[in-house]
Amino acid sequence: MPLKGFGEHNLHNWRSQVISLYGGPLEFLFVVESTEDPAYHAVSRLISDFKDNIDARVVVAGLSTTCSQKIHNQLVGVEKMHKDSKYVLFLDDDIRLHPGSIGALTAEMEKNPEIFIQTGYPLDLPSGSLGSYCIYEYHMPCSMGFATGGKTFFLWGGCMMMHADDFRYDHCGVVSGLRDGGYSDDMTLAAVAGAHKKLITSPPVAVFPHPLSSDLSFSRYWNYLRKQTFVLESYMFKANWIMNPALRIYIQGYAREETTFVSNGLLLVSCLAACTFIELFSMWNLTRIEVHLCNILSPEAPRLSLATYNWVLVFIAMLVDNFLYPVSAFRSHFSQSINWSGIRYYLKDGKINKIERSKDKGPKHTDLAWKHLYGKKAAPPKTFFLGGLLRSLEQWQQPKKFDG
Repeated sequence: MPLKGFGEHNLHNWRSQVISLYGGPLEFLFVVESTEDPAYHAVSRLISDFKDNIDARVVVAGLSTTCSQKIHNQLVGVEKMHKDSKYVLFLDDDIRLHPGSIGALTAEMEKNPEIFIQTGYPLDLPSGSLGSYCIYEYHMPCSMGFATGGKTFFLWGGCMMMHADDFRYDHCGVVSGLRDGGYSDDMTLAAVAGAHKKLITSPPVAVFPHPLSSDLSFSRYWNYLRKQTFVLESYMFKANWIMNPALRIYIQGYAREETTFVSNGLLLVSCLAACTFIELFSMWNLTRIEVHLCNILSPEAPRLSLATYNWVLVFIAMLVDNFLYPVSAFRSHFSQSINWSGIRYYLKDGKINKIERSKDKGPKHTDLAWKHLYGKKAAPPKTFFLGGLLRSLEQWQQPKKFDG
């Protein structure tokens, strides 16, 4: 897991991972940029609380020079994994696993060795602000891969399971594609899979609760949206460059009679209203299914409820997203640079060619989760829920460590 900063939901998310049910050998690698990252102190304390019950360690990756910091952390993590590891599972620090998630993902890989990448999708839990609902509305299309019955062509970088040997031997250029100018892990790997006609799947159990920050403001949503649309400017192959931003518009001529304009206008308004209703209903139905599924997969956790969603705000968020997305996309296209978690990346021909770091000029917190990025003040107190963690540990079957 590549870590960056420390926020309000991180402890719960990390805890859900290290107590996951899995009967086979399993190790946890938490990868940070440096020991100055607040995540380093928090996760180190978590590991020390579990002591010898799990095989877990913190890996210090150092600074990236040829790719994004997240990708650099991921690649250092796979270099440090056990020599007998068969699969590698990449997780974002904002993903909350179900007790049986690791076992279920592994079982799918064992069942079908042709799977190149297995992915999952987030179920956003809005905190109540318009910004959080805009994030929810923006993320919901990601679940299309989950809704198609398993096989998909795109993936979410928050959950990706792959064969470890693909990284050991750079199969299909997985390592070189990420390392040499890679900005987005999921976009790059999806491009590799597409170019080599490899299989990407999403099992029905790979939907994970994703609680959003309790104070997610609209300005923070806008900053996050700009970073997401900037991803479209990165690409590995020319085909991706064409497919990411291209929009082809075919215009047919119409007579200019006033009645024709009125008729066409009413038709367009009717179509827009119908599409809006269909989208809202689809989001409601898919959210209902995912909420029910998450409650089944995590029966011990507080129950999620569809009643907590404000559908008026969902509708407003849909209008806001549809208006701001093209604005953000155009801005990203002409800027060719972005500040992500205090690091400014510059793209050239779809790949990173320059990286600038400045703690003084960069943000002190992330936009989405409002995590502390710098300093040691974010380390959790010494009373780090030790009792609760140990009680939880007793409830679950513990995974075996790698021997040696």
